[in-house]
Amino acid sequence: MATNENPIIIDVNEDNLSQYPPTCFLNPKNVGYQIKAEWLKERFSEGLKIKLLYIENDKKYHGFIEYVPGEHAWRAVEAKDYLFIHCIWVSLNKFKNKGYGSLLVEECVKDAEKQGKAGVAVIASDGPFMANKELFLKNGFRAVQKSGAFTLLVKQLRNAADPRFKDCENQLSNYDGLTVVYSNQCPWVARFMSELPETIKGKSLKVDIVELKTAEQAQAAPSVYAVFNLVNDGKLLADHYISSTRFLNILNKELKQ
Repeated sequence: MATNENPIIIDVNEDNLSQYPPTCFLNPKNVGYQIKAEWLKERFSEGLKIKLLYIENDKKYHGFIEYVPGEHAWRAVEAKDYLFIHCIWVSLNKFKNKGYGSLLVEECVKDAEKQGKAGVAVIASDGPFMANKELFLKNGFRAVQKSGAFTLLVKQLRNAADPRFKDCENQLSNYDGLTVVYSNQCPWVARFMSELPETIKGKSLKVDIVELKTAEQAQAAPSVYAVFNLVNDGKLLADHYISSTRFLNILNKELKQ
C-alpha cells in the first residue's frame, strides 16, 4: 500500500492502454473490457481522453475520468464546442472524500481551457450507476436541464449556448417489437451483450439488436444515457445498464401484461 497519498494523474492513450487499463471494475481479461478496449482505440483519434488517478507508490488506480469533444459525445446531447464527460469514478475506500473526484474534474476543465472550448458538460444521475450532480455543483457547474433521473450540467469558460438534451422520446417510435439499442462505450454493457444469447437461450423471445456504432447514432438514441436502451413497441423499459436477471424480470413483467 501507499506510504503517502500524493495523487498522480496518468494520461491513457493507445500506446499505453495495455500498461494502464481503465478497467471500470472489470478485469482486462473479461470480454466486456476487451470489447471496450477495441472501442477506445477507435475513439482516441476523435479526441477522447482517459485519465487515471494513482496514489504514489500504490500500483492500483483509485479513480478515472473519460471525456471527449462534445461533437463526439456518446450520449443523447448536443454539446458542440464543449468537452463532455462520459464517466468519472473514485474508489470506495480510504481514498474517498479526499478531493480526488474534484481533481479529475479539474483535469478536464484545464484541458477545455487549453483547447479554447466553451466549457465542460456532463450528465449526472440520481441513480447509482453514474456520478451524482453534487460533485459537479461544488466545482462550479450549474444544472441546465433535467430529464427523469438525469441532469445535464455545464461549467462555462466563455459565453456560448448551453448544451441540451436531444429529443429522445421521438426516437422511440422507430423501434417495433422488443429491441435492445446499445453501444460498447460501457464495458458492462458490452459484457451484458456478449452474454445475451445465452440469457435468452431456450426462451420464446424475439429480440432485435441495434448497435450504435458512431457518436452521431448515439446522440439519436431513444434515451439520454444512450449506451443501453431496452425498448418494447416504442416503450422504454430500461435506460441504463441492467443485469441479466433484471433484464429477464423486466420482460417477464412487461410481456405478461
